Amino acid sequence: MTATPHGAPDGTTPLRATLAGCAALLLWAFLALLARLAQPLPPLLLTGLAFAVGGSLGLAVVAARRRLGALRQPPLVWLHGVGGLAGYHALYFAALALAPPVEANLLNYTWPLLIVLLAAPLRGLPLGPRRLAGVGLGAAGAVLLLSGAEAGGAAAAAANPAAGYALALAAGVTWALYSVLAGTRRLARVPTEAVAGFCLAAAALALLGHALFEPPAWPAGRQWPALLLLGAGPVGGAFFLWDIGMKRGDPRLLGTLAYAVPVASTLLLVAFGEGRLGPATLAAAALVVGGGALAATARADRS
Repeated sequence: MTATPHGAPDGTTPLRATLAGCAALLLWAFLALLARLAQPLPPLLLTGLAFAVGGSLGLAVVAARRRLGALRQPPLVWLHGVGGLAGYHALYFAALALAPPVEANLLNYTWPLLIVLLAAPLRGLPLGPRRLAGVGLGAAGAVLLLSGAEAGGAAAAAANPAAGYALALAAGVTWALYSVLAGTRRLARVPTEAVAGFCLAAAALALLGHALFEPPAWPAGRQWPALLLLGAGPVGGAFFLWDIGMKRGDPRLLGTLAYAVPVASTLLLVAFGEGRLGPATLAAAALVVGGGALAATARADRS
């Protein structure tokens, strides 16, 4: 399972890089819960403030490591980084605002499947029957969980379902392309520290969009802790870990394991009283875990 057989110059091995990607997936499991705690906030404002927190924390770390020079990147790199981060989250939050959240989230979670499938033509990585079977099991688990709508809570009335579904699908495609392209020859050498700049630029774009297209709003009360945690984790630190995983780890395995995110997210919602646990959730978890285990045992030289 290697995208860079001999590891990175800084000593990051493919295994460690893949584990970093897994840590990003773990942080993303908290996205739904923290976003729910931050409601009600307009989508672009939520995106902008969360990115501002994540980018500021990242920039502080980059500055402490005296790596600010990593932010000097060509326009193509900035287009990929800012477009992927800002584009995905704006599309995702807008989809949740327009369409029923369960169905919108289901369409959004086409990105794990797309990452696995796009890794073959864009990265030259073989798939193989075992890995494809793992993807199928993970996809079945995600569909079972999300179509069952067991997360609970009062769902907002769908304002424009068709537009929301289209935006959710576009979000999935955007994140898959962003993730897989990060490991291509032209972008693989971009240092992970540059993600701090991408986050800050994404924050600026989202906040500008809020000022232009959304009614004025500002966080209050428990929204602030939720925003700070969002910026430190799912909309911050996770991007740095994911960048390492996509560039130096195994995107096929990470794409398969990504199906665990909606399951873990639902379990967290249940644990915090935002949903209920039922047979479909348990069955979905078994499918996702089984699919991930099957894909993880696929030999890199064959599948």
